[in-house]
Amino acid sequence: MSKKRGNKKGTNFDGDFEETASIENDQEVITSKNGKGKATKKGKKGNEDNWSDEETSNKNIPEAPENNLTTPSAETGPKMTHKEKKKMKKQQEYEKQMETMLKKGGQGHSELDSNFTVSQMQKTAGQIAALENAVDIKIENFSISAKGNDLFVNANLLIAQGRHYGLVGPNGHGKTTLLRHIAERAFDIPPNIDILYCEQEVVADDNSAVETVLAADVKRTELLKECKELEEASNAGDLEIQDRLNEVYVELKAIGADSAEPRARRILAGLGFDKEMQDRATKNFSGGWRMRVSLARALYIEPTLLLLDEPTNHLDLNAVIWLDNYLQAWKKTLLIVSHDQSFLDNVCNEIIHLDTKKLYYYKGNYSMFKKMHLQKRKEMIKEYEKQEKRLKELKSSGSSKKQAEKKQKEALTRKQEKNRSKIQKQEEEVTATELLQRPKDYIVKFRFPEPPPLQPPVLGLHNVTFAYPGQKPLFVDTDFGIDMNSRVAIVGPNGVGKSTFLKLLTGDLEPQKGENRKNHRLRIGRFDQHSGEHLTAEETPSEYLMRLFDLPYEKARKQLGTFGLASHAHTIKMKDLSGGQKARVALAELCLNAPDVLILDEPTNNLDIESIDALAEAINEYTGGVIIVSHDERLIRETSCALYIIEDQTINELDGDFDDYRKELLESLGEVINSPSIAANAAVA
Repeated sequence: MSKKRGNKKGTNFDGDFEETASIENDQEVITSKNGKGKATKKGKKGNEDNWSDEETSNKNIPEAPENNLTTPSAETGPKMTHKEKKKMKKQQEYEKQMETMLKKGGQGHSELDSNFTVSQMQKTAGQIAALENAVDIKIENFSISAKGNDLFVNANLLIAQGRHYGLVGPNGHGKTTLLRHIAERAFDIPPNIDILYCEQEVVADDNSAVETVLAADVKRTELLKECKELEEASNAGDLEIQDRLNEVYVELKAIGADSAEPRARRILAGLGFDKEMQDRATKNFSGGWRMRVSLARALYIEPTLLLLDEPTNHLDLNAVIWLDNYLQAWKKTLLIVSHDQSFLDNVCNEIIHLDTKKLYYYKGNYSMFKKMHLQKRKEMIKEYEKQEKRLKELKSSGSSKKQAEKKQKEALTRKQEKNRSKIQKQEEEVTATELLQRPKDYIVKFRFPEPPPLQPPVLGLHNVTFAYPGQKPLFVDTDFGIDMNSRVAIVGPNGVGKSTFLKLLTGDLEPQKGENRKNHRLRIGRFDQHSGEHLTAEETPSEYLMRLFDLPYEKARKQLGTFGLASHAHTIKMKDLSGGQKARVALAELCLNAPDVLILDEPTNNLDIESIDALAEAINEYTGGVIIVSHDERLIRETSCALYIIEDQTINELDGDFDDYRKELLESLGEVINSPSIAANAAVA
């Protein structure tokens, strides 16, 4: 990761002094992210506020024991105490560890550029002193804007030690931006809280996956190196180093060095790496698999605060089940952005809702949040309607519109003042009260057209054998078939052939033996995470649908709106749309093709929570056949899919349900099974 650090200036804003950080793109800095004011700097020099190389160098971290740490000179301060030396050594080890962790791989970016402006309330001297040993993050009245567009305005961030937070809200409203600002310490964050934002692939090099994970533990790595050197010296007859060698043995035992590799391999196995893959060089993995190594490394390190942005997107169902179970037992603090409702239900015990440029906090998991938020919206609508009624009455009694609104604002101010606590009245600035606005509804409704009845066999494979050139067969003598009322979810470990199986069904691949059988009138609708890639770059969504289906302009736009594409995006060229927007165009196209059978391969990757709900509802209302490959547990449960597993070069229906599959998978990995999803259980109740 890299951090852009610019100048800071005090600005008087509504009577309060705030610190405004304009983050400029003038240099690249790799920071330790622990707030101690030390970093490794590279690239061209920035402004005068940037740290010097002498202050920030990580290259001379001593490998000697703590009693060999150099003490400050008389010019730099008093002699360091034993406790201070210990703290410094721990700090140096952490900085080097972060430097290792933050080496850039392929995809991903974390630097904040000049597009962002951040402001926050300046802290008092007492608050700054208290920050040194604080264990919680508390940022009051912060604002973030991008290119003049406000993302957060006077919002409050509270991250309590040991809590698991889910950050939710509509796509494009600033969730990822907030994570990046926390990771880059753009706010006043306690210096003893180390933060890791897992967003980049590991470097593609000759180191194996397990070596890459283990190398992140700098203390263990350096102790092992020192141990080897001391043992070689001892074998050569140097007896003076024996005391230090014994100390190193004690330190290695204290940090559990012997159990480090088994723990790293356990994490990699859970994320889908078999033994051969664990020992494979990272340069021989795809970007998606290097992202898994990056996630494994973050889990292995166990930072004080772990930030995860859509962690399930690069994972298959088996890996999601393992990660879900693993994080339920996580002892430290988590802040997660995810569209996977079951994952949020299982892992999180508090939800932060980004709405109207502020953050709102709800105790409990996502299912509990949904109920509380629905009730809150009902109350807000009720208050808004009372306000509108009062304004109407004031106007009827002779008040002008301006006078009526002024009186209503005064009434709202009195009500808010009454509800504020004594402490809040002392600490918070009284801001001008605005009239209530009607809560905006975000409603997504998908609908697939009802297909005509078809006689069986509708779609299937008979006695199929298939292998890619030069590889062992993925399928041998395989039989499979569906009819118009089938609901099938295909599961199995990554690389077993799920996507290949779907291509055999659709006819995109020809088997070496056997045949693909389907009704001659069958129309297949295929949608996957790459479906938006075929869209023509220079056309707008409305132009695209008008051309393909000979639709009038208004009907094309109505179809796009049905699938949740915002109206302003209807006339933007496809090359400028986000992945989520392209996915909605592809879904609208699929619907207009009026398929008899839907084949959905990881359809949720570019969809938000509301759209996934809408997709599940549309599938349930659809009268054609459905085949799903998905890592989204809730989508599988909500659509009442029968589970089919691909293993041993064939496909078979599982006898049990999803919970049985989950239990069997975790037991096969030797994991302690934690409680299943509340939402998931409710879905099948």
